[in-house]
Amino acid sequence: MSSDAPTKTISDYEATLTKADTAVASFERDDKTFIHKLRNFLRRNPTMIPALVLLLSIVAFSIVAPRFLGVGALSTILKQVTVTGFVALAQTLIILTAGIDLSVGAILVLSSLVMGNLAVFAGLPVGLAILIGVFVGGVMGLVNGLLVTKMRLPPFIVTLGTLSIFESVKLWYSQSESIRNVDIEANAPFLLFFGQGFNFGGASISYGGITLILLAAVLWYVLNHTAWGRHVHAIGDDPDAAMLSGIKVDRTLVSVYTVAGLICGFAAWVAVGRVGSVSPIAFSDVNLASITAVVIGGTSLFGGRGSIIGSVLGAMIVGVFITGLSLAGVDDYWQKFAAGCLVIIAVSLDQWLRRASQ
Repeated sequence: MSSDAPTKTISDYEATLTKADTAVASFERDDKTFIHKLRNFLRRNPTMIPALVLLLSIVAFSIVAPRFLGVGALSTILKQVTVTGFVALAQTLIILTAGIDLSVGAILVLSSLVMGNLAVFAGLPVGLAILIGVFVGGVMGLVNGLLVTKMRLPPFIVTLGTLSIFESVKLWYSQSESIRNVDIEANAPFLLFFGQGFNFGGASISYGGITLILLAAVLWYVLNHTAWGRHVHAIGDDPDAAMLSGIKVDRTLVSVYTVAGLICGFAAWVAVGRVGSVSPIAFSDVNLASITAVVIGGTSLFGGRGSIIGSVLGAMIVGVFITGLSLAGVDDYWQKFAAGCLVIIAVSLDQWLRRASQ
């Protein structure tokens, strides 16, 4: 029995299979290209991730707790994260070089004790006492930088050691006594300057919050438009390659730790205004809080990639989560649980983005 239908040969089947394989490969290649482009885009624009997370968090918590979306609540969050934001800026500079500083909180508290004691009890002019306090912060940062570069020790070990040293010094210097608000108001009210502010559109804005934004803008410009900033990024990417290209790696690292110490010293003045007093046991968790803000803000713990603005947004994200969960009636331990989850997700995302260049 004959048929008019054409008979398919083995070559025809092979051609059909080849076309199918080509279509599948083309789809996989297009999909891979899209993912690769997305990773490259996020890698080049690390601020986009925390900005999107912050926006989505605000929207989500405004639905769960309608009071959250009020201007007063958002301005309160900015006040709450001001000190953490300043310390996060200092931490960002160090993490960009693939380092870390566990002593930033002790530097902040010891600097505040120095300027508080000199202004309130020693009778020095307030401005001079503040300058000395900031200078002390810079000296402590310089010590960290010298230990890292001259002794060739890992930054984690160095700052873990200086954390204990600075903690001991602050307790010895203060005799474990606080400086009360009434004493500060009576003898050195200018120390409280950054805790003051003004009302705008129903929002209470502090001078500390405005200064945080201004300092972040200055550091952003320095890191992106100056030779020093390019050197910081280069050292974080590959210190050996940076040295071979003529960058003075040790000198740059010392300057980074010193600048970070100066920022923490300045943050001490902001902290006095924010709290209204000076205590040797205050801000005990600011070390971890600053690292959390930096990581959530998109700065890589492996160095070389990050964003100053992202660190401020990271601090805001933590503040939004804590305030939002609190308004929603969630217990404190679940707030810490959420912050921990954010850190793990941020580090996992960083690992994913690092593979964009591979």
